[in-house]
Amino acid sequence: MLGFYSGNVLTVLSLCPPPFINSLFLLHLSLSSPTLSFSLSVFLCVCVCVSSPSPECRDLIGSGRDRKPNALVQVAVIDPREQYLVSHACTEIVEGSRDPLFLTGVTFPPEYPASPETLVKLTVYDVRDKARDNVSKPLSVSFLGSATFSVSDLLRSKDDQLTLNLRSSDGVLAVGTVLVSRVNMGEMEEGDVDHITADVQQAQKVRTCVCVCVCLYENRSPPDVSASTNAFFKNPVCKVYKFQTVDSKWMLVREQMEECTLSFSIPRQLLHLYIQEDMRRIQELRDLGELSPHWDNLRKEVIGRYGQVIAAYQETLAELNKITGPSFKPSCSKAQRYLEFIPINLHTQRMRVTCPRQTDAFYDVITVGAPAAHFQGFKGGGLQRLLSRHEAEKKSTAYQCIYYSPEHTAKAQEVLHSVGHLQPLISGLADQLLQAAQQHSMAGLREALKTLAGKTEQFVHALKDELVKSALLALHANPGHSPGEDGQTPLKRQDSIPCHKEYDEEEWDRVWADVAKSLNCVIAMVDKLQEQEPISNNQEQPIPKQVLADVITSHNPEGDWREQLCPLVVRLKECVAEVVVRARRAMTFVLLQEAACSIPQGLFLKQRRDVVFSQALAALACGFVMRLYAGMEDKGFLRQLHLVGLVAQFESLLSTYSEEIGMLEDMEVGISDLHRVAFKITQAKTDDPCDLQPVVIGRREHYTVEVPLPRLAFQMLPHEIKEGKALQVYPVLFNVGINEQQTIADRFGDISLQERINQRNFEILDSYYKSLSLPCFQTRTDLKDLLGTLGQNVVTKKRKNVEILWLAGTICRRLNGIRFTSCKSAKDRTSMSVTLEQCALLRDEHQLNKDYFIRALDCMRSRLTQGEVVCQWDSDPEAACSVAENKPASRHFYPIALLLVSSHLLVVWLILSLVFLLAKYQ
Repeated sequence: MLGFYSGNVLTVLSLCPPPFINSLFLLHLSLSSPTLSFSLSVFLCVCVCVSSPSPECRDLIGSGRDRKPNALVQVAVIDPREQYLVSHACTEIVEGSRDPLFLTGVTFPPEYPASPETLVKLTVYDVRDKARDNVSKPLSVSFLGSATFSVSDLLRSKDDQLTLNLRSSDGVLAVGTVLVSRVNMGEMEEGDVDHITADVQQAQKVRTCVCVCVCLYENRSPPDVSASTNAFFKNPVCKVYKFQTVDSKWMLVREQMEECTLSFSIPRQLLHLYIQEDMRRIQELRDLGELSPHWDNLRKEVIGRYGQVIAAYQETLAELNKITGPSFKPSCSKAQRYLEFIPINLHTQRMRVTCPRQTDAFYDVITVGAPAAHFQGFKGGGLQRLLSRHEAEKKSTAYQCIYYSPEHTAKAQEVLHSVGHLQPLISGLADQLLQAAQQHSMAGLREALKTLAGKTEQFVHALKDELVKSALLALHANPGHSPGEDGQTPLKRQDSIPCHKEYDEEEWDRVWADVAKSLNCVIAMVDKLQEQEPISNNQEQPIPKQVLADVITSHNPEGDWREQLCPLVVRLKECVAEVVVRARRAMTFVLLQEAACSIPQGLFLKQRRDVVFSQALAALACGFVMRLYAGMEDKGFLRQLHLVGLVAQFESLLSTYSEEIGMLEDMEVGISDLHRVAFKITQAKTDDPCDLQPVVIGRREHYTVEVPLPRLAFQMLPHEIKEGKALQVYPVLFNVGINEQQTIADRFGDISLQERINQRNFEILDSYYKSLSLPCFQTRTDLKDLLGTLGQNVVTKKRKNVEILWLAGTICRRLNGIRFTSCKSAKDRTSMSVTLEQCALLRDEHQLNKDYFIRALDCMRSRLTQGEVVCQWDSDPEAACSVAENKPASRHFYPIALLLVSSHLLVVWLILSLVFLLAKYQ
């Protein structure tokens, strides 16, 4: 949805300042009715003025005369047919104040079944006895007053306003006044703010609260762009706040968090690709043909291992296809085997800020648990450590196979991909050449020949590598001595690379050289055919002739062009096919050796790497789609996208202590592997959500994510993107541990992993900035200064240097990048970081009043509970209804934050906690 909000929404927000006791509610309704005619997108402002029975009393009276109330406003919805009151949401608790000011909003999701007959009840409570041992226990509250109205009453009211009385529990005594105002959506102008101030001043005179708020949430993107985001983002949770700026004006802030369907769709596609790739590898191994007994035994063992991996992946994929329901994996499921490819708690978070006479601002961040193999555990460390250790073990213990370095293995995979891609191209171009010859089209003949020569030259160049020749020699060599009857007799390492006896060392050179000779024969024949053409038809500049000794022995000048070219073209195809067969066998043999040296640990590491990469790619695809749709109308962003690419900055809050070291090592490799990913924008066949889902293609060495766009949105893109240009993404990872475990690591552990990660990724970020040739970036001195400061911080020895994260996040936003925030499960530390960043953005970019900073932080960190109360409409609201606690979550973090100041305090805290637990359970 990404901020293009639609549906039925009820938001609750307090606006009126002290000394009046009031709670401002904003209701955003999108309804339809055959009998009523009203705007589809409006805001309803409800201002509640609560007072004591005495008309002269100005302060809110709590349950006790000597105590100040802990005010809470609950919003409930009444279905007129069922006559049941359903508690939907509530504001934060304003503690110990007779003049409470509520800032938090409450929303209804788009699918909420609201209608013009729906009744909305606003109830004010005084929360008693907030101190509890069990946080899941409902709060004890006392009823102060309530008011009810229907949506149709408000829609039919004059001047879009309703004046209601706030009644006591018996419904007789009026304890206050409620003014409900319906306000059309639009940009907040200066006059609107003055109107709010005038209404508040008038309320001070007549003892009635009148508040009007004009806000803008309309869709500014093309209709198909807005609707298409529903294919990726589901189940929005929206919160709205009203905060004061330094000039005493008001800004409206909306947070919207959504699930992303790519959490499951991307891993499913990757699993399917993994299975296909490993099945092709098995077939390639079988196509090696007859091998010596030793190599054949190794092949059987490798095929068996690949079969086990395929079976496990197929089982996981089958289980994933059965899953329905939420579009994310909760943290409690991170150790489940069938869900190990799914990222943890992948959500999108968008903050939209509306200020008077300013364009709305958007701030996006993706929150996700650290991409890591949680199911496999971290006893031996993470991928970075395991891969380094495994590579060293392969060098020292490879005695049954030939050791090839990772560079040689990557080269073998590249050669296999090249020959598989180029052979059908060369065959097709050769057929086009014959077709042009049959039509006696010299222009078509020379154009087809030019393309054919280029692809054939590329094909020959890809195979001119010593690795191919050495692999062919090893393939045809006799490996020292044959194993025993059981086929398991180990060989010495030096025996595994014997001198060849039957294979001619120069045979490979002759084979691929025949391809060049065959091509030269074709070129020479085309030149001769051109000479036979009349001068008038020979306008093109001829290709320089390459005279060969064995070029064309004889031909019929007056015969058909196709008949003269056909034997030469067939010979070219045969030479190419022979080279492909030999090269495939050689490179498959290299991969066989790599797999045999890695058994069984190497395949386990490959599975672990597949798991981590799947989680990382799902998060990256989610962020790319979100950023793409947000920047569809930004020409500068689209130009940057196809010229340079985007930076994707991952902010990690993992500690370098205990098992989180393994998570960080997994995450480092997973984020680094994202360099192998490119994106491509395509035009969707239809606007159906199924046709808008991103599609992953490729192999482990390189993946391409195709993102389909609706037709109208696709037409808005630059020509280069519409032509299918690959769009690059530059992932960078910065980590700073912030919890109490990091305190221990800083004092007694090793933080070199964190330092190395930050320094290496700063170099990537700095290189990306230098590659930006766009004037809008190179002329900005602030970016250069920020990068310089970040470079100094990553080499500075400082504990918990969160300045690194602040600087990296700021640079990423100014570079139009994609922001990710992660910790172990994307819950506590992630939410604390995101909310602090949002409040800092409000302060730095939108002049948030410093007196509201802490309150804004507490509101964003509050645990807003929904829908736990179900009461009979006719029952006593004070006796039958209870409100779940909604304390700010940040309060649970403040003690730990103080302990982080010193490790001595941490030790004292641990000792006292242990004493308390022993005393409690004795």
